[in-house]
Amino acid sequence: MILRMSSLFLRTLREDPADAEVPSHKLLVRAGYIRRTAPGIYTWLPLGLRVLRNVERIVREEMDAIGAQELVFPALLPREPYEATGRWTEYGPNIFRLKDRKGADMLLGPTHEEMFTLVVKELYSSYKDLPLSIYQIQNKYRDEARPRAGVLRGREFVMKDSYSFDVDDEGLAASYELHREAYIKIFDRLGFDYVIVKAMSGAMGGSRSEEFLAIAENGEDTFVRSAGGYAANVEAVVVPQAAPVDASGVPAAEVVDTPDTPTIETLVDAMNAKHARTDGREWTAADTLKNVLVMLVHPDGSREPLAIGVPGDRAIDEKRLGAQVEPAEVVAFEESDFEKFPSLAKGYIGPGVLGSENTSGIRYLLDPRIAEGSAWVTGADRSGFHVMNLVHGRDFTADGTIQAAEVRDGDEAPDGSGPLESARGIEMGHIFQLGRKYADALDLKVLDQNGKLVTVTMGSYGVGVTRAVAAIAEGNHDELGLIWPREISPADVHLVATGKDSEVFEKAAELAAELEARGLSVIYDDREKVSPGVKFKDAELLGVPTIAVVGKGLADGTIEVKDRRSGDRADIPVAEVVDHLVTTVRG
Repeated sequence: MILRMSSLFLRTLREDPADAEVPSHKLLVRAGYIRRTAPGIYTWLPLGLRVLRNVERIVREEMDAIGAQELVFPALLPREPYEATGRWTEYGPNIFRLKDRKGADMLLGPTHEEMFTLVVKELYSSYKDLPLSIYQIQNKYRDEARPRAGVLRGREFVMKDSYSFDVDDEGLAASYELHREAYIKIFDRLGFDYVIVKAMSGAMGGSRSEEFLAIAENGEDTFVRSAGGYAANVEAVVVPQAAPVDASGVPAAEVVDTPDTPTIETLVDAMNAKHARTDGREWTAADTLKNVLVMLVHPDGSREPLAIGVPGDRAIDEKRLGAQVEPAEVVAFEESDFEKFPSLAKGYIGPGVLGSENTSGIRYLLDPRIAEGSAWVTGADRSGFHVMNLVHGRDFTADGTIQAAEVRDGDEAPDGSGPLESARGIEMGHIFQLGRKYADALDLKVLDQNGKLVTVTMGSYGVGVTRAVAAIAEGNHDELGLIWPREISPADVHLVATGKDSEVFEKAAELAAELEARGLSVIYDDREKVSPGVKFKDAELLGVPTIAVVGKGLADGTIEVKDRRSGDRADIPVAEVVDHLVTTVRG
């Protein structure tokens, strides 16, 4: 069907919507692809739905190619399966909960591991039934605290989630690689730059985990990579434990007077002014041990204080910390919390009340850069005082380590492959080797070759379909509007008729029909009382990769064909234009 602009359900906007922050959000709204319904909830208008369906088609084709089979679960789900795996509680406020008229607890599905596991349990019982990969493309619901950036982070979104079921770990590894290769083909076809990085499994559980990130300056995920091939989401960077150092020459710890030094900067200045080092160099922030307090709020509502010791020149990365303590949520340590722990000297907290003696009762974890035998300047647990030459392992210990400090450009890659460089990206896909977490919880077992019941091992593989539309838009636009990759575009050709001559509109309508007959999809701007300038602006905004203009050149027997990405233009003879456009579209 030819999409005629005179009747197409479409209104383009010249101004950016007030709530839009990123290019994809601005352009998808302005070009009439989506419309905001509520915070984090969007209506897909006809052109947007065509793009969305194209993404779904690509995902479906590549999943089918590896032998995965499609099904669809309901979005409205019972509480019991999620209760069995603990996620009814673990998800906390992030899921939409409701009750039916009989008072039974229900939820809108945020993800469907439990349902996939149960349907296989109900239907399969033998190793002969496996391996199995099944998937769905379906709406998901998560009550995001801060929905933002249009469809990049919404409360309702379309996701492809697939699951593999195998008898053993070797089978899981093979299924994982099949999905990984399928994902590479999917993202190669979607038309944006991406990187595959090591990732955290988070609340999903499991072992091996990788993310596919669309590279974008305004992406909400930070990843790092080295020239030697290391790549990881910052949450997944594992800093190795620093090797022990010899502390035999370090003098005994000494408490020193440091009034008015509640910050690392003021402490360093005071140490250099009053307590010069014996080796001649100046004190720096890297010589100090900063102890940061946070409060963990667990899904059941209970609160747990946590203290983290990091070198003073490092900040705590909230995302890295959050990934380490999931499903708990990290919140600030408030003034009221200090009142409950009178042994804490705000601004001067040290390992004395946290470490070996732990008079506070607060769990204390250290950054792995803090080597056993290393000496530090840190709080003396008295207002206005710090302690110098405090040695880890000699003068204090901790309850363990935590990967929570920031990862910086220039840090050495954990695998020794060179210095790290950071970049931003948008999470487009995430693949996990789940293992037996959900199969154990829901008792998914099959009989093996020896007639023995064994627990099935699972993999989980997700693609953000609605998010893909936004990610493609983020990487494919200019100052004029969107520039869709050909396989994603809502149409193959945007045909524009300009001027007032009826012959122009007759020839344009004839061309549209011929192109459709040759199998091309066409947006035809047949609006008779709209100026050429408005039509050209709309064509550039909508972003169809090939624009054909039937206008004043028709008198000379030519039609202008423009490449939306390069801007190249060519005047093609009327008799040749259909063949030219078909060749352009199909290659």
